[in-house]
Amino acid sequence: MGVEDNSMGVLWMAMGSYALVGAITPGPVNILALRHGASAGRGAALAYVMGASVSYAGVVWLMGLGGQFVLSTPWAMHLARYAGAAYLFHLAWKMASAPVIEMDSLDGGTHGTARSFGLQSCAQGALTQVLNPKAWIVAFSGVSLFVLSQRDALQAQWLFVSVSLLACLMGVGSWALAGRALARWLTPPRRQRGFNRAMGCVLALCVLAMLG
Repeated sequence: MGVEDNSMGVLWMAMGSYALVGAITPGPVNILALRHGASAGRGAALAYVMGASVSYAGVVWLMGLGGQFVLSTPWAMHLARYAGAAYLFHLAWKMASAPVIEMDSLDGGTHGTARSFGLQSCAQGALTQVLNPKAWIVAFSGVSLFVLSQRDALQAQWLFVSVSLLACLMGVGSWALAGRALARWLTPPRRQRGFNRAMGCVLALCVLAMLG
């Protein structure tokens, strides 16, 4: 029993380390999290993080069910790759050309408006994650390492889904928190415009690297 507990502990640590590294490294989802943290209210930033994290957990679950078929189907991979790139380029343009906002009013507004913006941010986080090829490849690599080799693959799959959800909340959330820390510095319109353009360019470069 002690040996089994030790093995489970090692598996937890391995899964957690892998998932956190995949979730916290720079990429389209995290660049947008930084932008949401800096230029949106707390509720919208949290909604984005939740949407991206739950969506990634869903990707991990799907990879456990039939990831090998998806990744071995060239037309499906090409379709997902270019659809994702088109959407992310669109977001990069919107980010770079975003108008200046009053930073002091980020967490204000009516309840209905805040709720609508939160739902929009949550949907954007979920869609960005689904259309991010990096998410699918990292998820399938993790499934291959930590799930398929286990005696009870179904239990290991749900364990990896849970660990991935927590890691994504921490990883994407840390970028959103970094953005929140920048919010006061971005109060002058000139800095805000420069930040928006820089984030748009960084996101576009991430997409180009992904296509390369």
